[in-house]
Amino acid sequence: MSGRDLKRIEALTEVLAGRRTVVSAAAVLALGVRQTFRLLARYEEQGGGRLVHKARGRASSRQTNAGVREYAVELVRSRYADFGPTLATEVLLDKHGVKVGRETLRRWMVADGLWLSRSSGAASISPVSDASAMATGPDRRQRTSLV
Repeated sequence: MSGRDLKRIEALTEVLAGRRTVVSAAAVLALGVRQTFRLLARYEEQGGGRLVHKARGRASSRQTNAGVREYAVELVRSRYADFGPTLATEVLLDKHGVKVGRETLRRWMVADGLWLSRSSGAASISPVSDASAMATGPDRRQRTSLV
């Protein structure tokens, strides 16, 4: 159970014991009074296990089909490995008729190791800073003033 579920059990137990009103429990749980009464009835009938959200553990109904995901990632891996998520999304739609969101494809590419996210700690080397360091040379840092 999560912390939220334990907090609900604690508040509803206090209501049943008479140490707290339903209105104050609703305020503590950030719920409406009606919803608190519904939770209280469920808790009295079937115990604390019934306070867990009923959709916990289920797959989302908005989830993309696994076959579409595999097909899109395989196309990117085999033909468009050097493309970023934005361009790959456009090419998948234009050439293959696969409509996938840019962020969705980016997440899939990161999960399969086809794309490195910026937060993954990949070293970024700036070509401008390297070129300027080479042009100025190491003696620029070693200069001393003649005054």
